[in-house]
Amino acid sequence: MKKTNIIYAAGLALFIGASLASCDDYLSELPDNRTQIDSEDKVVKLLTAAYPSACPIVMAECVSDNIDDMGERYSNYTSRFYDQLYNLQDLTEMDNDGPYFVWSGYYEAIANANQALQAIEEMGGPTTQTLREAMAEALLCRAYSHYMLTYLFCLDYDPATSSTVLGLTYMTEPETTVFPHYERESLQSMYEKIDKDIQTALPMVGDTHLSVPKYHFNSQAAYAFAARFYLAYQKWDLAVRYASECLGSAPETLLRDWDAINAIATPSSLDPQTNEYIDAAANANFLLVTATSNVGYWAGNSLLGNCKYTHDAYLASTEDLTATNIWGGTSLLRYRPKEYSSGTFDRVLVAKMPALMNWADAQHSTYYLMTVYAAFKADLTLLERAEAYILLKEYEKACDDLNLWMHNWTKSNMTLTPENIRSFYNSMSYATWNAPTLKKHLNPSFEIDEEGSIQECMLQCVLNFKRIETLYEGYRWFDLKRYGITVYRRTMNASGTPEEVTDSMLVDDPRRALQLPAEAINAGYTPNPR
Repeated sequence: MKKTNIIYAAGLALFIGASLASCDDYLSELPDNRTQIDSEDKVVKLLTAAYPSACPIVMAECVSDNIDDMGERYSNYTSRFYDQLYNLQDLTEMDNDGPYFVWSGYYEAIANANQALQAIEEMGGPTTQTLREAMAEALLCRAYSHYMLTYLFCLDYDPATSSTVLGLTYMTEPETTVFPHYERESLQSMYEKIDKDIQTALPMVGDTHLSVPKYHFNSQAAYAFAARFYLAYQKWDLAVRYASECLGSAPETLLRDWDAINAIATPSSLDPQTNEYIDAAANANFLLVTATSNVGYWAGNSLLGNCKYTHDAYLASTEDLTATNIWGGTSLLRYRPKEYSSGTFDRVLVAKMPALMNWADAQHSTYYLMTVYAAFKADLTLLERAEAYILLKEYEKACDDLNLWMHNWTKSNMTLTPENIRSFYNSMSYATWNAPTLKKHLNPSFEIDEEGSIQECMLQCVLNFKRIETLYEGYRWFDLKRYGITVYRRTMNASGTPEEVTDSMLVDDPRRALQLPAEAINAGYTPNPR
């Protein structure tokens, strides 16, 4: 591997009809030898490779508060990779769900998006509807991959400090040399460029060039991404605007059909339910991504992979899926969470991501583990809009969205109001590592009202709903960073209750920016402070 070219280590792979070659083989030639993209059809085909081939879910989930250490009796069901990841250590172990493959997967997608943009420019610009839509898709792909990289490998965005906080490298052109040199720019610069790409793309977004829209940045996915980004960018009005563009006038028609999924029998395999969850025909799914990952096993009912660090019954019953919530108990849930418990298995989950095998040879002796996940979905976009409304102090509108989500997830007839939400959350204590509740201290960089206020209690509500909605999808990490929520590392005893706390990640902990891949650091790329 050419260490000086680490950003694009995977990204400069040949595409469209080219056979796979080793990194060294490819990097011995200049990028000019790549397949020429000189037609609308080739541009559109190239964009199928502008989506990440790797999955960030395992990393993001393992460093969040959705996971416990189940103790020594589970020690045979882990690996050094998971040990390091859960314990918030800089990773030295290689894994398909680890930093190097995630980093490379996103930069590969960026490389292909940039190649498509260059090809459109060389063809005279976006002079046709197809090229306009393709240009919008390429810009969104580039912005999305950079955004995801910042949320994994950078600190949270804060307008007061982000001009001096390390970002990464925002790639806007295909490489023209074999051995380029990269410098890290500020996080503020990264966000400004993501903003520019989104604003350039949205007026050109369209679906006519897409043969399988749900696997591309179709119009709904584009606006859902914009809503999520502007929530992170602390531009609440734009988050509301774009979420509303995405959801339309009848968002209830887009939400997931939990009754139908719950009715699907799963005597042994979760595949029937996971296949329904990631069905491209489901209105709830805006953008589906296929990736190499073990997450389908880790977030399922299999003993394969890691069982030592997991979302266990105690955590579920005190903080999210099966805890008594504002609507009541689990008897009101439309979907009954899957609960598994044995001497070496303690996991509570929602069947979401399939465990797929991609066979690498005709004899079926070598395979890659893969999955499909929903990068954007209606239920989460609805809650993101509710959060933006709360931050704008438009509480009645926020309650409309919270009620839609709650009535879709549960059979409750309750109507949420700012007052009963405040009463519910003020009735409980803030969580500690050994006395968990649904409520945690919030320490965002932006200003919110005092603890116990309507705004703070409504934020507790929407963050709790989002945690339930996104379990085992990695998005909890986004909220933990944005709201400065303390993450504890705790070990459970033989009875499945907290035994000890071994570490904690506070609001100012530099580990909230995961360390860059060792390969990038060894190549001279500036590491994150520790």
